Amino acid sequence: MDSLFIKGGVPLHGDVTVSGAKNAVLPIMAATLLTPELCIIRRVPQLSDVEFMGEILRSLGAEVRSEGDTLFIQAKAIRGIGDYELIRKMRGSICILGPLLARLKKAKVSLPGGCVIGSRPIDLHLKGLRELGAKIKIVNGYVSASTPRLLGADLFLGGRSGPTVLGTANIMMAATLAEGITTIESAACEPEVVDLANFLIAMGAGIVGAGSPTITVTGVKTLHGVDHEVIPDRIEAATFAIAAAATNGEITIHGARPDHMHAVLDKLREAGVKIERRGATLTVRRGRGLKPVDITTLPYSGFPTDVQAQMMVLMALSPGISIITERVFESRFMHVSEISRLGADIAIEGPSAIVKGGKPMSGAPVMASDLRASAALVIAGLVARGGTLVKRIYHLDRGYENLDVKLRNLGARIERVEE
Repeated sequence: MDSLFIKGGVPLHGDVTVSGAKNAVLPIMAATLLTPELCIIRRVPQLSDVEFMGEILRSLGAEVRSEGDTLFIQAKAIRGIGDYELIRKMRGSICILGPLLARLKKAKVSLPGGCVIGSRPIDLHLKGLRELGAKIKIVNGYVSASTPRLLGADLFLGGRSGPTVLGTANIMMAATLAEGITTIESAACEPEVVDLANFLIAMGAGIVGAGSPTITVTGVKTLHGVDHEVIPDRIEAATFAIAAAATNGEITIHGARPDHMHAVLDKLREAGVKIERRGATLTVRRGRGLKPVDITTLPYSGFPTDVQAQMMVLMALSPGISIITERVFESRFMHVSEISRLGADIAIEGPSAIVKGGKPMSGAPVMASDLRASAALVIAGLVARGGTLVKRIYHLDRGYENLDVKLRNLGARIERVEE
């Protein structure tokens, strides 16, 4: 099992290019199941989650091959039963359910896994599919769905913590081949949902309203192949921006989508970080001094939960008290104890973390609990005096393409070690 060993105290300087968005490419890969024709997906990051999804599609009968950052997927003849061992490892795999049901009128998919960051039930996915006419049973860890035909319906997908991103994706994909019109109310507004909608529209789907709380899908009989480029990863861009500020360096981030990052950039500026924007390029450096800020995670376009852990490290360096409140996932503070091992002063009070910033950090062995916690611990290790060993970085490899290589090119003293 790989770990990262980091010798901290070096400001990061240089240029980095953002990879394609993990949270966009996975449902787009699933959407290729909607057509027997060839689909080409460009700017695909080399991630373990992408590899897993490719294996899942192959297990269903699809042909999947890659050339550099381009995927070629053709699902000519597919079966509706997903491999249990593959699917249970990754939460994003649940998004094959909608496409399989739409095309084959039946599907059997295991309940998904993923990071342990709190309850993320798929009840809204199943509710939406039932309202489109599917009969659904959960037996022996599998979701079995079948229907003689899918019919358009008016759906409400609001949940306890707001809209569901993958649920919106699943229902939108299923509705593309349903008879009639489907209206999704309280739909997720994330850029990744818009990217999926653009992919489906290019395939011939009738979709309007993506990016708003109301999405309308007019069903069509067939969809065709498409050539599509995935949007940049806004979470990766935010991670590098925070790393620049935390290490008191200066990073120029190329290929970003600043229009997808308003909440993050606003909080960074409030914290005293200097940001220059030139089109798709961001140059980020620390200002005269860091300031504490209060943050509440919310569905898009609010502050993303996927940047909460990284921002917590920056607040631990900012003199004063910051309050970070998690409103999306109730167990997403598992990184607090590990950041505290490096010297941070953080206390949990219900859904909030009270960060008393300004104390120096020193290196120590730490263990990642999930994908974004891994990134936060890496940033903390870059700042801490001495050496930090970040264990269980397989989480990191799920969502960041060659992060250690990119950081090393920015001057970080970081190496991958096998334990």
